[in-house]
Amino acid sequence: MEKHYFAHETAVIDGGCEIGPGSKIWHFSHLMPGCVLGQNCNLGQNVVISPGVILGNNVKVQNNVSIYTGVICEDDVFLGPSMVFTNILNPRSAVIRRDQYLKTLVKKGASIGANATIVCGNEIGEYALIGAGSVVTKNVKPYALIVGNPGRQTGWVSEFGHKLDFNQNGIAICPESGQQYKISNNAVSRIS
Repeated sequence: MEKHYFAHETAVIDGGCEIGPGSKIWHFSHLMPGCVLGQNCNLGQNVVISPGVILGNNVKVQNNVSIYTGVICEDDVFLGPSMVFTNILNPRSAVIRRDQYLKTLVKKGASIGANATIVCGNEIGEYALIGAGSVVTKNVKPYALIVGNPGRQTGWVSEFGHKLDFNQNGIAICPESGQQYKISNNAVSRIS
């Protein structure tokens, strides 16, 4: 059977993985049984995908990222170099808690910067942007810009990742795409 994805010769792909066409798996990466990669994903060097992880289409995972059981990333998610997911709130070496993994959902188009940490049990909203080195300890709204430790919202971003400045009518325009956004009740939505 012909495979429709690329895997570097040093990559380890366990049986039972689903890998979509056009995906690329680079040096020293490990895909564990039961993980799912959509179409056109790109996994950099030294990436680990644990059992049960689901990555949508066009997910970009940079070098040195481990995605643990309980994590789901929707389409077009970007995971920056050496960012970290967790899946247990109170880990102990001598206490087995494999049946207590908490879910983490990264929604469509969200980006997580280099060296950021996402504490398990949270949802990252559509097109949110998590700054490099940030520590996310709670749910993140769609289009939110999060920075710092602990992560706090400092603004809003467009689907192209530009900071949005809203006028007196609550409308902002992305300088790159021309897309318009509206803020209402502390939530942002795209209107064109």
